[in-house]
Amino acid sequence: MVERPATHSVTPEVSVDDTPVVAVAPNAGDHGRPRRSDATRAAILAAARDRFAADGYERATIRAIAREAGIDPSMVMRYYGNKEGLFAAASEIDLQAPDLTEVPRDEIGARFVRHFLERWESDETLTGMMRVGVTNEAGAERMRGVFAEQVRPVVAAICPMPEQAATRAALIASQILGMALCRYVLHLPPAVGLSRDEVVAWLAPTVQRYLTAERP
Repeated sequence: MVERPATHSVTPEVSVDDTPVVAVAPNAGDHGRPRRSDATRAAILAAARDRFAADGYERATIRAIAREAGIDPSMVMRYYGNKEGLFAAASEIDLQAPDLTEVPRDEIGARFVRHFLERWESDETLTGMMRVGVTNEAGAERMRGVFAEQVRPVVAAICPMPEQAATRAALIASQILGMALCRYVLHLPPAVGLSRDEVVAWLAPTVQRYLTAERP
């Protein structure tokens, strides 16, 4: 009997920046190994956020992202399908917005501000998306959606006039995102130099008013 050499199955060609790329599927001997590496995914997403922020959605390319991540472009396609899928994954944000309905009324503003400072300082995704949001429309639209979906319901649950939730959420975003831009993206020395408690002390009264005041 003549032994046949091991073969790899080949998936259909996929396009990377309009250039055909053949992705080779792993052989049967790879079944015992993790098929998707968390480290590889993290590298791809980090590179994607950097490139989307620097180049904008339209100009960022799969090849440039793969090069920055130190992998083959076909791996990006295998994990995320196309640039649209990659952008959706790179811009996925969970603000973990707090439930403020059980918080003492006079502490709501401070609790809200502190929560977002802690989130921003523990999740680089937020800073990456802030950079994307200020450089291209796709990123800005994604940020608008995140705040509409995740912040507006929190505001509506506690503000005295729920029909004003969208307006109040926008005003709150002006404080939260404004500080995030200055502190984590632009690195303005006075904003960076403030302690977390100092930021809360300055912003909380304004956010408290947006959340609880009957009128301007």
